[in-house]
Amino acid sequence: MGKRIGYFLLTNILVILTISIIFTILPIGNYIGANGINYGALLVVSAVIGFTGSFISLAISRWTAKRMMGVEVIDPNNPQNEHEERVVEKVYRLSRAAGLTHMPEVGIYYSPEVNAFATGPTKKRSLVAVSAGLLNEMDDDAVEGVIAHEVAHVANGDMVTMTLLQGVVNTFVVFLARIVAFAVSQFVRSEIAPIVHFLAIIIFQILFSILGSLVVFAYSRHREFHADKGGADLAGKDKMRHALESLRAYADRATIDGQDTAVATMKINGKKKFSSIFSTHPDIEERIDRLT
Repeated sequence: MGKRIGYFLLTNILVILTISIIFTILPIGNYIGANGINYGALLVVSAVIGFTGSFISLAISRWTAKRMMGVEVIDPNNPQNEHEERVVEKVYRLSRAAGLTHMPEVGIYYSPEVNAFATGPTKKRSLVAVSAGLLNEMDDDAVEGVIAHEVAHVANGDMVTMTLLQGVVNTFVVFLARIVAFAVSQFVRSEIAPIVHFLAIIIFQILFSILGSLVVFAYSRHREFHADKGGADLAGKDKMRHALESLRAYADRATIDGQDTAVATMKINGKKKFSSIFSTHPDIEERIDRLT
């Protein structure tokens, strides 16, 4: 899920920046009058930009993930090897168990990292992808637990709820960025004030977007526990627990070998520290404890 959230947030920032620039350049959505800011009009403009940005990001989420990760979509009627056949079988079986009426697209991307993610704008247009590293490093039961976790994200509609939350965050980001930018523009000469105002909007919108992402990260960590429970319901608690323990063991080996201590699949991190607030996934030990 970490990859999915990361790409969604990056796409969202770029999209709302583009929409904001269009709104600023074109004579639409004017919220500054002779007496200063019209806060009611600004709130409407902010909501339009914020929710438009988040829904566009959601709409292209599957396409973005495929391009950025180099995902090769598997033809379910003609898998090319045992790995592909095995992954499709697990995704379809678990999706049916989750009550999904439309089977997700299934893909593999050839990377040594241990990773899997699910994305897509709706339950009917979702994608579940796994890395070659996951298939090579994990045994069959662990792979099934990981895939069940990702299918649970699709069944829970986490991308849609994430989009609604991001729309609210975007609204406040746009609203506050424009208030601060207007205040900054009042301290410069009138002839350069429009340029300063424009640049300040972009700068503060990026800064506030980064701060706002902390709210999205916190929500993502919360949803991981639900996906773990959903994965346990679909594949069985033993397989879900085994998947988490296998990922923890892989993270420990990576640490000993001097590799990256974060396992991308579940954003595992062996130590609790300040940087954990920027993580999309909670501590692995806590997840295992909650699953017990």
